[in-house]
Amino acid sequence: MAKCDKGYLCKVCGKAVDEITESDLYLRYLLHEIKAEVLHLEPDCHIRCNPERAQYIVDSGFEPLNDVNTLGPFAKSFLDVGYVAEEETRVTAAWLKLKKLADSGIAIFDYPQT
Repeated sequence: MAKCDKGYLCKVCGKAVDEITESDLYLRYLLHEIKAEVLHLEPDCHIRCNPERAQYIVDSGFEPLNDVNTLGPFAKSFLDVGYVAEEETRVTAAWLKLKKLADSGIAIFDYPQT
């Protein structure tokens, strides 16, 4: 991880984002929402500390959020079904890539983003 491999502090809860699989920043990178050149400049947070994105991860290895209590009217249960399905596919796929990346030993910049 960046920052001398010590990880980042979560901008939400203040605790260390110790594992790449917990990193919303690196998930954003794999979602093509942030460029590699600015990764070291952006704050990080735990994926679970960003419920707006975390609610779209649908995998047995990721405990689902109670989205209605956390997000209120912005919970996916209140959004368009088609949009929710697209986001679940997109965000879950990126999270699964993040898990593979963690197990691969490959640097994030060498890992294919597609």
